[in-house]
Amino acid sequence: MSDRSQVVRLPVRRIELGFSFEDAARIASDLRGHVPGIADEAVRRIERQLPEYARPQDHRYSKALGLGVAYAIGHFLDLMADPDANSGEILEFWRRVGAGEAGEGRTLDAWQAATRIGAGVAVERLTERAERLGHRASAATIAGITNAVFGYLNQLAVAVAEGHAEAEARAAGTREDRRRRLVDLLLGGPDVKDLRGLAHEADWPLPRSVAAVALQERGSDARHPALLPDVLPGLHLPEPCLIVPDPDGPGRGRMLERQLRGWTASIGPTVGVTEVAKSLRWARHALELAGQGLIDGAKPIAAEMHMPIIVMMQERELVERAIERRLGPLLGVRPAQRHRLAATLLTCLECGFNATEVAGRLHVHAQTVRYRIRQLENLFGDTIHASAGRLELHMVLQAWLTLNAEPIAGDQLSYG
Repeated sequence: MSDRSQVVRLPVRRIELGFSFEDAARIASDLRGHVPGIADEAVRRIERQLPEYARPQDHRYSKALGLGVAYAIGHFLDLMADPDANSGEILEFWRRVGAGEAGEGRTLDAWQAATRIGAGVAVERLTERAERLGHRASAATIAGITNAVFGYLNQLAVAVAEGHAEAEARAAGTREDRRRRLVDLLLGGPDVKDLRGLAHEADWPLPRSVAAVALQERGSDARHPALLPDVLPGLHLPEPCLIVPDPDGPGRGRMLERQLRGWTASIGPTVGVTEVAKSLRWARHALELAGQGLIDGAKPIAAEMHMPIIVMMQERELVERAIERRLGPLLGVRPAQRHRLAATLLTCLECGFNATEVAGRLHVHAQTVRYRIRQLENLFGDTIHASAGRLELHMVLQAWLTLNAEPIAGDQLSYG
């Protein structure tokens, strides 16, 4: 409801017109018989000007609309006759109307437009009928009645807004509860039949593919993520996560980066909708390594891009034994030189020992690379050029550099 902030909440069972004049009770009594006709005219004008209220196939809806308008006009006349009249029933009626509008999926903008139309008809026709009945009113009195009508409707609007908000809150609570249950089901390896039913109840169209996102709060600036409607939040879990449909779609990565500020996030591999648990398992492995400083978590981590280190760290003790066995000669040199030589050897393996290409990758001179290769040959002999065991050597170099990363002046390195 766009104007809700402009209406003032009033006591529950009273409506104040804030206006009275001589002979008001008699005029109200004389006008009461004209209410049904005025209400019918107001409904016709509302249906003509607001297509969403025109339902020619549903006469009951038009009749109900007419009864509502008549009820509003009639109670206004009741208040003219007796300013202390009880308004509890009509306020409860309009609360139910507000809830009904929410149930129809409408905002209150249309309802407010309808009340403005109806109020215009009511003022025009009530004034006209009063004059025909011989009730002469001054311009000031007519203006006062007009203001009283709109003030009265403003107070009814409070009740409508309350009913609308309460219904929306109930619907949102139910939807959130169903979506939490859906997350739990997805992470448990669901049966497709059960999944379809709960996804329908949770208003979540089943996607072709999904990815799980493992989350960890990063400091005090972590806020509840403002997620798109199709992202399922698992923030109720001890280890929070999200389930993102169609994760490879355009802009998904940038969307997550914007929405997850204050969180360290790891995006698992894209999987089928019944395999969310697998995606989350790998996402959590990557998140754990980010917590250890082995993966940069400043931006959402694509777990699949860090597959080698994730796999190797599952058997860290075995990897460390392989490092000692394969890199023993390297581990005996000075620390700063050790890092430069390890990075050079890794890049040489990736570039086929092409000194020019290695130099470009490491941002050093090609002669520097050739010098380092000679140093490596002195340490390892010809084994660094052997094709046998090259995969293992590459893996242990990458693992050692990840576990022992240090900034090295002059070499801007990338081991990813």
